Amino acid sequence: MEKLVITGKTPLKGEVVISGAKNAAVAIIPATLLINGVCTIDNLPNISDVKLYCDILKDLGAKITWNTNHEVTIDTRNINCFNAPLDITRKFRASYYLIGALLGRCHKAQVGIPGGCNLGQRPIDQHIKGFEALGATVEVSQGNITASTKKLVGTSIYMDVVSVGATINVMLASVLAEGTTIIDNAAKEPHIVDVANFLNTMGADIRGAGTDMIKINGVKELKGNATYSVVPDQIEAGTFMLAAVASRGDIIVKNCITKHLESIIAKIVEIGGKVDANGDHLRVWCDERPHKATIKTLPYPGFPTDLQPQMGVVLSLANGTSIINESIWESRFQYTAELNKMGAKITASRKNCCI
Repeated sequence: MEKLVITGKTPLKGEVVISGAKNAAVAIIPATLLINGVCTIDNLPNISDVKLYCDILKDLGAKITWNTNHEVTIDTRNINCFNAPLDITRKFRASYYLIGALLGRCHKAQVGIPGGCNLGQRPIDQHIKGFEALGATVEVSQGNITASTKKLVGTSIYMDVVSVGATINVMLASVLAEGTTIIDNAAKEPHIVDVANFLNTMGADIRGAGTDMIKINGVKELKGNATYSVVPDQIEAGTFMLAAVASRGDIIVKNCITKHLESIIAKIVEIGGKVDANGDHLRVWCDERPHKATIKTLPYPGFPTDLQPQMGVVLSLANGTSIINESIWESRFQYTAELNKMGAKITASRKNCCI
């Protein structure tokens, strides 16, 4: 697809069904490497990162069977190597989960330094700190990350910063480790809970996911032989909700978990939108120009950084002057220059955006 053509001034109306969470799926698929068996994952988003991950697992010796566009059966009983294809792993950020999964399964991993979107520095120092605390040796050189260990032994690990990726990666490495691992100052995002639930379904012993302290009691084996459904995507749901407000539309968002959307709902109501929650779906509508607001992105359960640009669009249409403070990714305001070309009046500095 070379371009999209959008005809404006059309309020969005209708219903939309939310896909499975991308951030959960790209951690659950490599987590299957820890299983000595077969499992089926459904409610997968139909995206390139998921397909790339399945290609990587196939290269490592797994058998991949696509049942539908949103369901895959993965047989990891015959994993035969620890060297992930470097050209593929460098294409997307979430490939770093292979390190924790392969360390747990094979006690060795080699992965290309992850690529992905340009959001400024996204270091993996907390990942490495966790792996080393568990007993691994990690080397970064010539565009590759190599980790190895004779055995992983549980320990207490304090995260210096709240990191979703590091929390999940250390959790993956700890599942088959000897003894108990405690992750302190852990991230709390819904997809962390989903990865823990998946692993527990397969035989792991993980407690406290969704809080700032996660306890993993190492087990000898994960056996699989189960089907797991990926949690709905809060970012996709929030995007449609904000699109309804921006267009002064009226939509029904289906297959969502309203608990995960509380910070978004609160801000939508604050700026003049209306939200009616009913079980696993929401009605969102707005019949007036949005009001100004002050937004600060924070780790969950705060306002998500991944919805900050969408909210920026809404606030560019609002009455008065709004302020957005981005506390997660330093380059998240790159989109504002394009909005200004369309008539927005946005001044962006390193961490704040005045709209």
